[in-house]
Amino acid sequence: MPERLAPGDTAPDFTLPDADGRPVALADHRGRKVIVYFYPAALTPGCTKQACDFTDNLDVLATAGYDVIGVSPDAPGKLATFRDKESLKVTLVSDPDKSVLTAYAAFGEKTMYGRTVTGVIRSTVVVDESGRVAHAFYNVKATGHVAKLLRDLGV
Repeated sequence: MPERLAPGDTAPDFTLPDADGRPVALADHRGRKVIVYFYPAALTPGCTKQACDFTDNLDVLATAGYDVIGVSPDAPGKLATFRDKESLKVTLVSDPDKSVLTAYAAFGEKTMYGRTVTGVIRSTVVVDESGRVAHAFYNVKATGHVAKLLRDLGV
């Protein structure tokens, strides 16, 4: 499992399909700050809460110069259902082979309900305008994470 990213590291580039199957590339966001968040599964309570929190704060984040991309192993069709059902405005991308999740150290062993399992580690990486990691948060909570992130970023 790759080492966790730290401030100053180059953020691994990626191009993944969005909910409509269109390619979304991290490189296309150079010049803006990007919040890349990794979540286990669309249409689950915690992930829905987190995605809704990002959607509710999207204007505030955009005004502060941040774009938001959510990454999960879900297929584009499931992401489209998630987006439409919850009226999400964040960009959701599909990483079914978990290559990007792995590159960002957001996939691996974690503890769930007292057991060690392998899966998506709920994480958020903030990438600066030049493609470097500004902040990396691992094992974040679904609820309250966006509010904490806003505080941490001074937004």
